[in-house]
Amino acid sequence: MLSFAQLLAKTIHFADKVVPSSCLPSTEPETLIAAARANPSPASREGLKQLMASIGGESDLCLFGKLSLRWDMIRLLKNAQMIEDAHRTNPALGAAPVKAPLFILGLPRSGTTFLHSLMAEDGQILVPRNWQTMFPAPRPAGFDPARDKRVRAVNRQLQLFAGLAPGFREMHPITADSPQECSEITSHVFQSLRFDSTHRVPSYFNWLEAHGHDDAFRFHKQFLQFLQNGMPGRWVLKCPDHTFTLDSILKIYPDARFVIVHRDPIAVLGSVAHLTEVLRRPFLNNIDAGEIGAQVAARWTQGANLLLAFDQRADVPPERKFHLHYEELVAAPLAAITRIYAHFDMPLGGEALAAMSRQCEARPRGGYGKHAPYRLENFKLNRPALQAAFAPYVQQYCQAPR
Repeated sequence: MLSFAQLLAKTIHFADKVVPSSCLPSTEPETLIAAARANPSPASREGLKQLMASIGGESDLCLFGKLSLRWDMIRLLKNAQMIEDAHRTNPALGAAPVKAPLFILGLPRSGTTFLHSLMAEDGQILVPRNWQTMFPAPRPAGFDPARDKRVRAVNRQLQLFAGLAPGFREMHPITADSPQECSEITSHVFQSLRFDSTHRVPSYFNWLEAHGHDDAFRFHKQFLQFLQNGMPGRWVLKCPDHTFTLDSILKIYPDARFVIVHRDPIAVLGSVAHLTEVLRRPFLNNIDAGEIGAQVAARWTQGANLLLAFDQRADVPPERKFHLHYEELVAAPLAAITRIYAHFDMPLGGEALAAMSRQCEARPRGGYGKHAPYRLENFKLNRPALQAAFAPYVQQYCQAPR
Protein backbone atom coordinates (compact mmCIF):
# COMPACT_ATOMS: atom_id res chain seq x y z
CA MET A 1 0.00 0.00 0.00
CA LEU A 2 1.28 3.46 -0.89
CA SER A 3 2.10 5.86 1.92
CA PHE A 4 0.52 9.31 1.91
CA ALA A 5 3.83 10.86 0.81
CA GLN A 6 4.19 8.39 -2.07
CA LEU A 7 0.61 9.01 -3.15
CA LEU A 8 1.18 12.74 -2.97
CA ALA A 9 4.35 12.42 -5.03
CA LYS A 10 2.50 10.49 -7.73
CA THR A 11 -0.35 13.01 -7.72
CA ILE A 12 2.10 15.91 -8.01
CA HIS A 13 3.93 14.16 -10.85
CA PHE A 14 0.66 13.72 -12.74
CA ALA A 15 -0.51 17.27 -12.04
CA ASP A 16 2.84 18.62 -13.23
CA LYS A 17 1.96 17.38 -16.71
CA VAL A 18 -1.39 19.12 -16.88
CA VAL A 19 -1.13 22.34 -14.82
CA PRO A 20 0.31 25.25 -16.86
CA SER A 21 2.71 27.61 -15.09
CA SER A 22 0.36 30.50 -15.86
CA CYS A 23 -2.13 29.02 -13.38
CA LEU A 24 0.37 29.09 -10.50
CA PRO A 25 0.90 32.04 -8.12
CA SER A 26 3.69 34.40 -9.10
CA THR A 27 7.20 34.01 -7.73
CA GLU A 28 8.41 37.42 -8.89
CA PRO A 29 10.52 38.91 -6.06
CA GLU A 30 8.31 41.98 -5.49
CA THR A 31 5.19 39.81 -5.48
CA LEU A 32 6.75 37.55 -2.82
CA ILE A 33 7.79 40.56 -0.73
CA ALA A 34 4.27 41.97 -0.92
CA ALA A 35 2.72 38.61 0.01
CA ALA A 36 5.00 38.41 3.07
CA ARG A 37 4.29 42.03 4.01
CA ALA A 38 8.02 42.45 4.44
CA ASN A 39 10.49 45.24 3.87
CA PRO A 40 13.81 43.46 3.34
CA SER A 41 17.13 45.26 3.34
CA PRO A 42 18.67 46.19 -0.02
CA ALA A 43 21.14 43.29 0.33
CA SER A 44 18.35 40.78 1.06
CA ARG A 45 16.25 42.14 -1.78
CA GLU A 46 19.18 41.77 -4.18
CA GLY A 47 19.82 38.23 -2.94
CA LEU A 48 16.19 37.29 -3.54
CA LYS A 49 16.31 38.84 -7.00
CA GLN A 50 19.47 36.95 -7.95
CA LEU A 51 18.16 33.66 -6.51
CA MET A 52 14.80 33.79 -8.26
CA ALA A 53 16.39 34.75 -11.60
CA SER A 54 18.79 31.83 -11.29
CA ILE A 55 16.12 29.31 -10.35
CA GLY A 56 13.82 30.58 -13.10
CA GLY A 57 16.48 30.32 -15.77
CA GLU A 58 18.53 27.33 -14.65
CA SER A 59 16.32 24.96 -12.62
CA ASP A 60 13.64 22.86 -14.30
CA LEU A 61 11.17 22.88 -11.41
CA CYS A 62 8.46 20.26 -11.07
CA LEU A 63 5.07 21.25 -9.69
CA PHE A 64 6.09 20.54 -6.10
CA GLY A 65 9.24 22.57 -6.69
CA LYS A 66 7.21 25.53 -7.94
CA LEU A 67 4.71 25.43 -5.10
CA SER A 68 7.27 24.84 -2.35
CA LEU A 69 9.51 27.61 -3.69
CA ARG A 70 6.83 30.26 -3.19
CA TRP A 71 5.96 28.94 0.26
CA ASP A 72 9.61 28.83 1.32
CA MET A 73 10.47 32.32 0.08
CA ILE A 74 7.46 33.88 1.82
CA ARG A 75 8.29 32.02 5.04
CA LEU A 76 11.88 33.29 4.95
CA LEU A 77 10.77 36.87 4.30
CA LYS A 78 8.25 36.77 7.16
CA ASN A 79 10.75 35.27 9.61
CA ALA A 80 13.44 37.81 8.73
CA GLN A 81 10.96 40.65 9.15
CA MET A 82 9.97 39.31 12.56
CA ILE A 83 13.63 39.19 13.65
CA GLU A 84 14.21 42.74 12.42
CA ASP A 85 11.06 44.02 14.14
CA ALA A 86 12.07 42.34 17.41
CA HIS A 87 15.47 44.03 17.35
CA ARG A 88 13.93 47.39 16.55
CA THR A 89 11.41 47.24 19.38
CA ASN A 90 13.85 45.72 21.88
CA PRO A 91 17.37 47.17 21.40
CA ALA A 92 18.61 45.05 24.30
CA LEU A 93 18.56 42.04 21.97
CA GLY A 94 21.24 43.56 19.75
CA ALA A 95 23.30 44.65 22.74
CA ALA A 96 23.53 41.10 24.11
CA PRO A 97 26.89 39.46 23.37
CA VAL A 98 27.32 36.22 21.45
CA LYS A 99 30.52 35.30 23.24
CA ALA A 100 33.17 32.97 21.78
CA PRO A 101 30.82 30.84 19.65
CA LEU A 102 32.20 27.46 18.64
CA PHE A 103 31.94 26.63 14.93
CA ILE A 104 32.15 23.01 13.76
CA LEU A 105 33.41 22.72 10.21
CA GLY A 106 34.88 20.15 7.86
CA LEU A 107 34.01 18.26 4.73
CA PRO A 108 30.40 17.06 4.43
CA ARG A 109 29.65 13.55 5.69
CA SER A 110 32.60 13.73 8.10
CA GLY A 111 30.73 13.37 11.42
CA THR A 112 30.02 17.05 12.05
CA THR A 113 26.28 16.45 12.52
CA PHE A 114 27.00 13.63 14.98
CA LEU A 115 29.35 15.87 16.98
CA HIS A 116 26.87 18.76 16.93
CA SER A 117 24.03 16.56 18.19
CA LEU A 118 26.17 15.22 21.05
CA MET A 119 27.20 18.67 22.21
CA ALA A 120 23.56 19.76 22.07
CA GLU A 121 22.91 17.33 24.95
CA ASP A 122 24.81 19.72 27.25
CA GLY A 123 22.32 22.02 28.92
CA GLN A 124 24.91 24.82 29.00
CA ILE A 125 25.24 24.74 25.20
CA LEU A 126 22.97 26.61 22.81
CA VAL A 127 22.31 25.26 19.30
CA PRO A 128 19.78 26.38 16.70
CA ARG A 129 17.13 23.68 16.31
CA ASN A 130 15.32 22.67 13.14
CA TRP A 131 12.00 23.98 14.39
CA GLN A 132 13.60 27.29 15.45
CA THR A 133 14.72 28.01 11.88
CA MET A 134 11.16 27.38 10.72
CA PHE A 135 9.38 29.14 13.62
CA PRO A 136 11.99 31.41 15.25
CA ALA A 137 11.56 31.51 19.03
CA PRO A 138 13.71 30.93 22.13
CA ARG A 139 13.87 27.39 23.52
CA PRO A 140 13.30 27.78 27.26
CA ALA A 141 14.85 25.62 29.98
CA GLY A 142 12.88 22.44 30.54
CA PHE A 143 11.46 22.59 27.03
CA ASP A 144 9.45 19.47 26.10
CA PRO A 145 9.49 18.98 22.30
CA ALA A 146 6.70 16.43 22.40
CA ARG A 147 4.24 19.02 23.74
CA ASP A 148 5.09 21.85 21.36
CA LYS A 149 2.87 22.31 18.29
CA ARG A 150 5.69 23.92 16.29
CA VAL A 151 7.88 20.87 16.82
CA ARG A 152 5.04 18.55 15.83
CA ALA A 153 4.40 20.60 12.68
CA VAL A 154 8.06 20.43 11.62
CA ASN A 155 8.20 16.69 12.33
CA ARG A 156 5.24 16.23 9.98
CA GLN A 157 7.05 18.28 7.33
CA LEU A 158 10.17 16.14 7.73
CA GLN A 159 8.11 12.97 7.36
CA LEU A 160 6.49 14.31 4.22
CA PHE A 161 9.84 15.33 2.73
CA ALA A 162 11.33 11.93 3.55
CA GLY A 163 8.49 10.35 1.56
CA LEU A 164 9.16 12.62 -1.41
CA ALA A 165 12.95 12.10 -1.20
CA PRO A 166 13.63 8.36 -0.71
CA GLY A 167 16.94 7.84 1.04
CA PHE A 168 16.94 11.18 2.84
CA ARG A 169 16.03 9.78 6.25
CA GLU A 170 18.83 7.20 6.10
CA MET A 171 21.43 9.74 4.95
CA HIS A 172 20.40 12.55 7.31
CA PRO A 173 18.44 11.20 10.31
CA ILE A 174 17.05 14.33 11.97
CA THR A 175 13.99 15.43 13.91
CA ALA A 176 12.41 18.83 14.44
CA ASP A 177 14.37 19.35 17.66
CA SER A 178 17.72 18.25 16.20
CA PRO A 179 20.43 20.88 15.79
CA GLN A 180 20.22 22.70 12.45
CA GLU A 181 22.91 24.06 10.15
CA CYS A 182 23.71 27.76 9.85
CA SER A 183 22.90 27.74 6.12
CA GLU A 184 19.23 27.64 7.17
CA ILE A 185 19.73 30.85 9.15
CA THR A 186 21.52 32.73 6.38
CA SER A 187 18.89 31.60 3.86
CA HIS A 188 16.57 34.15 5.48
CA VAL A 189 18.50 36.94 3.77
CA PHE A 190 18.90 34.90 0.54
CA GLN A 191 22.65 34.65 0.90
CA SER A 192 23.08 30.96 1.61
CA LEU A 193 24.73 28.00 -0.04
CA ARG A 194 21.70 25.97 1.04
CA PHE A 195 19.91 26.86 -2.21
CA ASP A 196 22.71 25.27 -4.23
CA SER A 197 21.94 21.90 -2.58
CA THR A 198 18.25 21.81 -3.47
CA HIS A 199 18.29 23.64 -6.81
CA ARG A 200 20.49 24.11 -9.84
CA VAL A 201 21.61 27.74 -9.45
CA PRO A 202 25.08 28.32 -10.99
CA SER A 203 24.56 32.03 -11.66
CA TYR A 204 23.27 32.64 -8.11
CA PHE A 205 26.25 30.70 -6.76
CA ASN A 206 28.64 32.91 -8.75
CA TRP A 207 26.86 36.05 -7.55
CA LEU A 208 27.09 34.94 -3.93
CA GLU A 209 30.78 34.16 -4.26
CA ALA A 210 31.38 37.68 -5.55
CA HIS A 211 29.04 39.35 -3.04
CA GLY A 212 30.47 37.62 0.00
CA HIS A 213 28.84 36.60 3.28
CA ASP A 214 29.19 39.63 5.56
CA ASP A 215 25.51 40.61 5.30
CA ALA A 216 24.47 37.02 5.91
CA PHE A 217 26.46 36.74 9.14
CA ARG A 218 25.30 40.10 10.43
CA PHE A 219 21.79 38.66 10.23
CA HIS A 220 23.09 35.36 11.62
CA LYS A 221 24.16 37.16 14.80
CA GLN A 222 20.81 38.94 15.07
CA PHE A 223 19.08 35.57 14.72
CA LEU A 224 21.14 34.04 17.53
CA GLN A 225 20.53 37.06 19.75
CA PHE A 226 16.80 36.65 19.17
CA LEU A 227 16.92 32.95 20.03
CA GLN A 228 19.04 33.32 23.16
CA ASN A 229 16.80 36.15 24.44
CA GLY A 230 19.17 37.05 27.26
CA MET A 231 19.83 33.45 28.30
CA PRO A 232 23.42 32.55 29.22
CA GLY A 233 25.21 29.86 27.29
CA ARG A 234 27.73 29.27 24.56
CA TRP A 235 26.57 28.76 21.01
CA VAL A 236 27.85 25.71 19.13
CA LEU A 237 27.20 26.04 15.41
CA LYS A 238 27.72 23.66 12.55
CA CYS A 239 27.74 23.73 8.76
CA PRO A 240 30.19 22.36 6.18
CA ASP A 241 29.65 25.60 4.26
CA HIS A 242 31.42 27.48 7.07
CA THR A 243 34.59 26.49 5.25
CA PHE A 244 33.74 29.08 2.58
CA THR A 245 32.58 31.84 4.92
CA LEU A 246 35.43 32.01 7.43
CA ASP A 247 36.38 35.62 6.68
CA SER A 248 32.83 36.78 7.39
CA ILE A 249 32.53 34.62 10.50
CA LEU A 250 35.70 36.15 11.92
CA LYS A 251 34.54 39.65 11.04
CA ILE A 252 31.25 39.22 12.93
CA TYR A 253 32.58 36.89 15.66
CA PRO A 254 36.24 37.90 16.18
CA ASP A 255 36.53 35.62 19.23
CA ALA A 256 35.14 32.52 17.49
CA ARG A 257 36.55 29.05 18.18
CA PHE A 258 36.66 26.21 15.67
CA VAL A 259 36.50 22.42 15.67
CA ILE A 260 37.65 21.04 12.32
CA VAL A 261 36.63 17.43 11.62
CA HIS A 262 38.69 15.61 8.99
CA ARG A 263 37.88 12.59 6.85
CA ASP A 264 39.34 11.13 3.67
CA PRO A 265 37.57 13.06 0.86
CA ILE A 266 37.51 10.02 -1.43
CA ALA A 267 35.46 8.19 1.21
CA VAL A 268 32.77 10.90 1.30
CA LEU A 269 32.46 12.48 -2.16
CA GLY A 270 30.17 9.77 -3.53
CA SER A 271 27.92 10.23 -0.50
CA VAL A 272 27.94 14.03 -0.88
CA ALA A 273 26.96 13.73 -4.54
CA HIS A 274 24.23 11.22 -3.74
CA LEU A 275 22.80 13.41 -0.98
CA THR A 276 22.72 16.38 -3.38
CA GLU A 277 20.81 14.22 -5.85
CA VAL A 278 18.36 13.13 -3.13
CA LEU A 279 17.80 16.73 -1.99
CA ARG A 280 17.13 17.97 -5.52
CA ARG A 281 14.83 15.13 -6.56
CA PRO A 282 11.59 16.50 -5.02
CA PHE A 283 12.07 19.92 -6.65
CA LEU A 284 13.54 19.33 -10.11
CA ASN A 285 12.34 17.46 -13.17
CA ASN A 286 15.76 16.67 -14.60
CA ILE A 287 18.88 15.88 -12.62
CA ASP A 288 22.29 15.37 -14.21
CA ALA A 289 24.36 13.06 -11.99
CA GLY A 290 27.56 13.87 -13.88
CA GLU A 291 27.03 17.58 -13.39
CA ILE A 292 26.46 17.06 -9.67
CA GLY A 293 29.65 15.00 -9.46
CA ALA A 294 31.72 17.70 -11.17
CA GLN A 295 30.18 20.39 -8.96
CA VAL A 296 30.82 18.47 -5.73
CA ALA A 297 34.40 17.58 -6.68
CA ALA A 298 35.32 21.15 -7.64
CA ARG A 299 33.63 22.65 -4.60
CA TRP A 300 35.23 20.42 -2.02
CA THR A 301 38.65 20.49 -3.61
CA GLN A 302 38.39 24.22 -3.02
CA GLY A 303 37.09 23.57 0.50
CA ALA A 304 39.97 21.25 1.37
CA ASN A 305 42.47 23.86 0.20
CA LEU A 306 40.69 26.51 2.29
CA LEU A 307 40.97 24.32 5.38
CA LEU A 308 44.69 23.96 4.74
CA ALA A 309 45.01 27.73 4.42
CA PHE A 310 42.90 28.33 7.54
CA ASP A 311 45.32 26.26 9.60
CA GLN A 312 48.08 28.70 8.68
CA ARG A 313 46.22 31.91 9.57
CA ALA A 314 48.15 33.97 12.10
CA ASP A 315 45.00 35.79 13.24
CA VAL A 316 43.46 32.53 14.50
CA PRO A 317 46.04 31.00 16.86
CA PRO A 318 46.21 27.24 17.52
CA GLU A 319 44.44 27.51 20.88
CA ARG A 320 41.30 28.61 19.02
CA LYS A 321 41.33 25.54 16.76
CA PHE A 322 40.87 21.87 17.51
CA HIS A 323 41.48 19.22 14.85
CA LEU A 324 39.62 15.93 15.10
CA HIS A 325 39.63 12.92 12.79
CA TYR A 326 36.37 11.21 11.89
CA GLU A 327 37.66 7.79 12.93
CA GLU A 328 38.54 9.11 16.39
CA LEU A 329 35.09 10.61 16.78
CA VAL A 330 33.08 7.51 15.85
CA ALA A 331 35.39 5.12 17.72
CA ALA A 332 35.29 7.02 21.04
CA PRO A 333 32.86 9.95 20.87
CA LEU A 334 32.87 10.77 24.59
CA ALA A 335 36.67 10.81 24.67
CA ALA A 336 36.65 13.17 21.69
CA ILE A 337 34.11 15.42 23.42
CA THR A 338 36.20 15.49 26.59
CA ARG A 339 39.27 16.56 24.61
CA ILE A 340 37.33 19.34 22.85
CA TYR A 341 36.01 20.73 26.14
CA ALA A 342 39.45 20.59 27.72
CA HIS A 343 41.09 22.32 24.74
CA PHE A 344 38.69 25.27 24.95
CA ASP A 345 38.59 25.28 28.76
CA MET A 346 34.85 24.59 28.74
CA PRO A 347 33.27 22.99 31.82
CA LEU A 348 31.91 19.50 31.18
CA GLY A 349 29.59 18.41 33.96
CA GLY A 350 28.68 14.86 34.82
CA GLU A 351 25.04 15.43 33.88
CA ALA A 352 26.01 16.59 30.38
CA LEU A 353 28.40 13.68 29.91
CA ALA A 354 25.72 11.23 31.04
CA ALA A 355 23.22 12.72 28.57
CA MET A 356 25.76 12.39 25.75
CA SER A 357 26.42 8.78 26.78
CA ARG A 358 22.71 7.99 26.62
CA GLN A 359 22.54 9.57 23.19
CA CYS A 360 25.43 7.42 21.97
CA GLU A 361 23.72 4.29 23.27
CA ALA A 362 20.34 5.20 21.77
CA ARG A 363 21.73 6.32 18.41
CA PRO A 364 25.18 4.85 17.72
CA ARG A 365 27.08 6.85 15.09
CA GLY A 366 24.35 9.48 15.32
CA GLY A 367 21.73 7.15 13.86
CA TYR A 368 23.61 6.65 10.59
CA GLY A 369 23.54 3.06 9.39
CA LYS A 370 26.40 1.34 7.64
CA HIS A 371 26.07 0.80 3.90
CA ALA A 372 28.20 0.00 0.88
CA PRO A 373 30.22 2.98 -0.41
CA TYR A 374 28.50 5.08 -3.05
CA ARG A 375 30.08 4.47 -6.44
CA LEU A 376 32.05 7.44 -7.73
CA GLU A 377 31.45 6.23 -11.27
CA ASN A 378 27.71 6.92 -10.89
CA PHE A 379 28.60 10.61 -10.80
CA LYS A 380 31.36 10.39 -13.45
CA LEU A 381 34.04 10.95 -10.84
CA ASN A 382 37.54 9.63 -11.51
CA ARG A 383 39.28 8.22 -8.45
CA PRO A 384 42.92 8.85 -9.55
CA ALA A 385 42.07 12.45 -10.50
CA LEU A 386 40.40 13.00 -7.12
CA GLN A 387 43.33 11.45 -5.26
CA ALA A 388 45.69 13.85 -7.00
CA ALA A 389 43.46 16.87 -6.32
CA PHE A 390 43.09 16.08 -2.61
CA ALA A 391 46.66 14.88 -2.03
CA PRO A 392 47.82 17.95 0.00
CA TYR A 393 44.79 17.76 2.31
CA VAL A 394 45.04 13.98 2.76
CA GLN A 395 48.78 14.16 3.49
CA GLN A 396 48.20 16.84 6.12
CA TYR A 397 45.15 15.48 7.92
CA CYS A 398 44.21 11.95 6.88
CA GLN A 399 47.37 9.84 7.02
CA ALA A 400 46.77 9.02 10.69
CA PRO A 401 44.54 10.43 13.44
CA ARG A 402 45.93 13.65 14.85
